[in-house]
Amino acid sequence: MRVIICGAGRVGYGLAERLSQERNTVTVIDTSPDLVRQITNELDVRGVIGHGSHPDVLVRAGVADCDMIIAVTYADEVNMMACQVAHSLFNVPTKVARVRAQAYLDSQWNDLYSRENMPIDIIISPEVEIGKAILRRLNTPGAFNVVPFGDGAVQMLGVEILEDCPIVQTPIRQIPDLFTGLHAAVVGIERDGELFAPTPDDPLEVGDRAYIVTQAAHSARLLEVLGSRQSQARHVVIIGGGNVGTYVAEKLEGKSGMRVRVIEKDKDTAERAAERLTRTVILNGDAMSAEIQKEAGVGNAEMVVCLTNSDSVNILSAVQAKKIGARSTISLINEISMQAMQSELGIDMIIDPRASTISSILRHVRRGRILEVYALEQGGAEVIEGEVLDTSPMAGKALGDVAMGEGVAIGAIIADGDVFPPATGYILRPGNRVVLLVEKGALDNIVTMFRVSSDYY
Repeated sequence: MRVIICGAGRVGYGLAERLSQERNTVTVIDTSPDLVRQITNELDVRGVIGHGSHPDVLVRAGVADCDMIIAVTYADEVNMMACQVAHSLFNVPTKVARVRAQAYLDSQWNDLYSRENMPIDIIISPEVEIGKAILRRLNTPGAFNVVPFGDGAVQMLGVEILEDCPIVQTPIRQIPDLFTGLHAAVVGIERDGELFAPTPDDPLEVGDRAYIVTQAAHSARLLEVLGSRQSQARHVVIIGGGNVGTYVAEKLEGKSGMRVRVIEKDKDTAERAAERLTRTVILNGDAMSAEIQKEAGVGNAEMVVCLTNSDSVNILSAVQAKKIGARSTISLINEISMQAMQSELGIDMIIDPRASTISSILRHVRRGRILEVYALEQGGAEVIEGEVLDTSPMAGKALGDVAMGEGVAIGAIIADGDVFPPATGYILRPGNRVVLLVEKGALDNIVTMFRVSSDYY
């Protein structure tokens, strides 16, 4: 597939890296010569310097033979115009735009993106994706990551394995026998900085970060069994009243018994947040100040969520909050090197905005019947939900007879709305959905299995 990416920032770089590794032909456009030079030196992609919305620049990027354009610059208007030009002048089949401003996303303006007006096929809103990720974690206390699959019927939980976990040193294959009726498929383990898909004989060890697929209805019991169950936060302080902070506060204040406060340094931003929020207290002040945090009630807060545009503010304000007495903290951190310092800083959870955006876009880039994608550990593995086609080499075979290779772990099967654990004797049928973790090296094979006919094998 030939793909043009407009924007060589963090998201554009991440997409270019992933798509080029999968042997797509990728061209990246950016106005910064330095960013274009860096991305072409480090990745197997072409680079073009210029504005992604200019027709002549798109021509130099090879738009005439392009299958997809993905516009992820920092400017919504450039992204939207790039898609418009790609459609109107060059008839590019698929147009993807990152749109951050919530005014563009109001449901009353949905007709704006129709084929007759501004034909953008897929709109990605980082703020909404990040907000949803934060809310899932708040709703599932005890897990450091929560990702839904199967229209919400299945969840992947990220859980840290502590010393009091009752299944430490237990082979993974034995876990279902220990807890009758509990769906708990360990599909990934991060150990000593390495993420891998475990075999059934691998045990969990203290300090592991385990990725476990379960039925959504079993999540609370699973966390309780693992010793990770916590009470749900009712007193939340949000640091940063921008688009993400306001989105999260708006959703939380609608819940009964929830107490939410927002700290925002910029006066105009604080006023805009106050206009949208009805039951949330807004404090205009510097979250780096211990006095402001105390005034907001951080010392008694069960969760402090740091969502400013600055990694350093999010990190330091979280550290300050824990010092004052906050039970748990979540920080939005862009810089990968800073994310690696999580344990040293004492931050309980980290949100990687790039991972959320890239996963959303990859969901639409994959050919065949890949319905959902979530990238883990900077692309070291992906959790995928794929649908079995009648031409797939999996169709009609028992799960244990499907040659998926190493680096793959199956978490769940969804059939006619019901969720089943990955039993080796289960016969896969067309229309079944399979949720599985795939290491980067095994990705090509798995994606292919969801899109080609059986004569591939």
